Formats: sequence, C-alpha cells, structure tokens
Amino acid sequence: MLVTNRFVVDAGVADEFTREAHAALAALAARPGYLRGELLRALDDPDHWCLLTEWESVGAYRRALGGFDVKVTAVPLLARSVDEPSAYETLASAAPDGEIVVAASDRAAGPYR
Repeated sequence: MLVTNRFVVDAGVADEFTREAHAALAALAARPGYLRGELLRALDDPDHWCLLTEWESVGAYRRALGGFDVKVTAVPLLARSVDEPSAYETLASAAPDGEIVVAASDRAAGPYR
C-alpha cells in the first residue's frame, strides 16, 4: 500500500519543512509494517513536495498513525498536506522486464456507509 502526501511549500520555509518531514519520516519508519519512505520534490516546481511511504497493509498504516511518536511528529505535518486522497492499494505490479502481477482489492464490497 502506498501513501502519498503532497505539499506546497514556500521557498522561505523549505528548510523548516525539510526538518519536519525528516522527523515525520523517521517516526513513521519506526512503526511495524513500514516498508520504505521518501521525501520528494518536484523537478519542475520546487514548491511542490511529496512524502511517499509504503506499508505492508492498510491496517499497518492505520495502526502506525496511532503511535505516540507519529501523533506528535508526523500527524501535524500530514495534516498540512494537500486535501486529496492519499492512500492507494496496489492492484498490479511489474518488475523490470517482468510480467504484470495482478492483485485483488482489499476494499470492502459496497455499498459503503
């Protein structure tokens, strides 16, 4: 499962944002189920940033958000991200020169309440 949190950051606060993002990434990385994470910045517009994390499952990510260090360090930063869907499940993947591997969705069957 991938989580992408996008941010628009003014150049004047980029250093402070970077420090906060590093701390958030470290707090998330310490949680069970965390697989990897990256802090990214757009090449064509340096005000646009992304914090990308990968988790073994939706449950692992949701439990991670409940951890004390994550609540104190990461959640305030994540709350400032662009308001849009951020959690994505993998439905197909391929290694370099590999065939497509299709995965079933973990979403509950509708209707959603």
